[in-house]
Amino acid sequence: MKEAEGYLRHIRDCNHWNPENFRPLFIDDRCVGRLKPKMVKALAQWPNLFSVSENRVNFTSEISEVDDRTQALDEIVNALVEQGVISHSHGERYPVTASGREDAFATIDRTAAPYFGLRAYGQHLNGYVRSGEGIKLWIARRASDRKIYPGKLDNMVAGGLPQSLGLAENLQKECWEEAAVPCELALSAIPVGALTYCRETETGLKPDTLYCYDLELPEDFVPQNTDGEVEAFYLMSLEEVARIVRQTDEFKLNCNLVVIDFMIRHGFLSPGAPDYLEIVEGLHEKL
Repeated sequence: MKEAEGYLRHIRDCNHWNPENFRPLFIDDRCVGRLKPKMVKALAQWPNLFSVSENRVNFTSEISEVDDRTQALDEIVNALVEQGVISHSHGERYPVTASGREDAFATIDRTAAPYFGLRAYGQHLNGYVRSGEGIKLWIARRASDRKIYPGKLDNMVAGGLPQSLGLAENLQKECWEEAAVPCELALSAIPVGALTYCRETETGLKPDTLYCYDLELPEDFVPQNTDGEVEAFYLMSLEEVARIVRQTDEFKLNCNLVVIDFMIRHGFLSPGAPDYLEIVEGLHEKL
């Protein structure tokens, strides 16, 4: 396997979807999501809320307030959970939006987001150490009882971004829960950009945005998980992390993108590398 192909395959996997498998979902004539046929059929149970045509699904314009839309969608999601169309409820709220999370038409349970093909937002943090041996990254291993990607490698801190919390507040919360990073240390994390990808799953579509951060850690800092979601941490050289990404599927899929972005920004993956521009552009899929 060529080096660039090893990186590109993760980017391509994260951006593999067929628009023909979906029908756009509109609110106020703005596309907020995409629905698989099973969801289109399920939503047709509520003809007073959803008008279904061959090319699109429209949420009723008779409900215009955010809270009222949210209440209507919650009742639908609860019914679909009971019917087994949606697997379960999570409890966190995600925005229903056509653009940024600050411009939400409503909120919806986190688990329901991909079923509706809604934009979702998360935060991933690279915890790293500079030593005489070069840059080393703290890498987490997900607990074996996780519903998604159990036992896979993960970024030191990573989590969803609920609509009720701001970026700084949620990052501090995730830093403490996942790695016991004190608040004052978490505040020194540097925001380094956002990655986007759009991936088809069995249940729906994930047009996701990951806000990324770098946090340089003291050499004597050792992360400790506090919420049971991580079973171990490893301090690895950047060369070893790059090899794992390039040659294996040990990382949770979207975490590969975060590591690749880190390597680009720290000069480990340089403009002279094969397919460099395709790799860079692939980290910022237009949603």
